[in-house]
Amino acid sequence: MAEDCLFCKIVAGELSAQIVDSDERTVSFMDINPATRGHALVVPRAHARDLHEVSAEDLCACAVAAQRLAGRAVDRLGADGVNLLNSLGRAAWQTIFHFHIHVIPRYEGDPLRLPWVPGPGDETEIAAAADELRG
Repeated sequence: MAEDCLFCKIVAGELSAQIVDSDERTVSFMDINPATRGHALVVPRAHARDLHEVSAEDLCACAVAAQRLAGRAVDRLGADGVNLLNSLGRAAWQTIFHFHIHVIPRYEGDPLRLPWVPGPGDETEIAAAADELRG
């Protein structure tokens, strides 16, 4: 665990988050600055700064967890598609330096154009989407 890492604190249970999935290698939780309804993040339990540092095993586990969550976004939220996004470095919009994959549900006609400008989401709506993703 990196001492000052927000995502490590979420994984450790020191910070609250809307957790929607977890396994022995990964934790998935709702993004508090969502691009669309149901936007979630998949992180490895072990701290890795970015794509260069994440182990192959954790990268594979995160990809499988993202696939699982993308399926739920379609099945449970009615998404018409899903973007998976990883940002590597500040120039690529990485703001939290703990490897993560964005799982961004897409809906026909939604106004999102990547990159989105992160802004606070409605906590009630984030919690409602989390409940649906948890099933």
